[in-house]
Amino acid sequence: MSSRTLLAPTYSRTRLGKGPGLLLAHGAGSSLAGIYGPVLDALAVRHTVVGIDYPGSGDTPRSTTPLTLDDLADQLIAADAEGLDRFAVSGYSLGGPVAIRAATRHPHRVTALVLTAAFPHRDNRLALASSVWSKIAASGDRELLAEYQLMMALGTQALEAMPAEQLTQTLGYVAAGAADGSSEQTDLVGHLDVRDDLAGLTVPTLVISTTDDRLTSPALHRQLAETIPGAQLADIATGHLPMLEATDEWLQLTTDFLDTHHA
Repeated sequence: MSSRTLLAPTYSRTRLGKGPGLLLAHGAGSSLAGIYGPVLDALAVRHTVVGIDYPGSGDTPRSTTPLTLDDLADQLIAADAEGLDRFAVSGYSLGGPVAIRAATRHPHRVTALVLTAAFPHRDNRLALASSVWSKIAASGDRELLAEYQLMMALGTQALEAMPAEQLTQTLGYVAAGAADGSSEQTDLVGHLDVRDDLAGLTVPTLVISTTDDRLTSPALHRQLAETIPGAQLADIATGHLPMLEATDEWLQLTTDFLDTHHA
């Protein structure tokens, strides 16, 4: 057990399924359901799945202070109320650094990591993208925010394959699901840095690189895989959201890895 004092769970939480524990950390500007929705039921067949919504996402109230990575990590790990002692952690995009920090702060509880489209720090592309995203979110223009999010999230093939009517419908769905706390969440993306955490990680780690990613560069994905001791790297030829674009492939990679490294 970690010697750290855990926060009481105050973020909105979702629990599904049964089996070994699997915590889910979503990306900025969305929610647990918005990111992991296409794979939640399949994951819950083999795991006790617990996920949180960050401040301003889902049913978690928006924060009145800047978000910190330590708080997000500790809230993710505050799973005692769910009856879980040890668990794997899946982190997507911003959820990747959250998962890494959770494993660093609570090493005796985290058994494995799956990091998808994740990053250890901002590069210039991510710094610019997160700045624009935060400013659009702060403006309150949900339609413009949806256009930006969809353009950045989908790979070339998935985006160009959409008929005009489907594109319009998808934009409406994205606008309706945009997190009220998008601005604060993307502000955190713009300044976090977990590079000092990486070499000390001792749990089996799978890095899933999205090779047509406009938001987090595959070079950042590779940096994770090359720096975390013993990490495995797997490529998926999608944009930033493989759980939507390549649902079955992402599930196969994740469940095969967890079956091998997490009991």
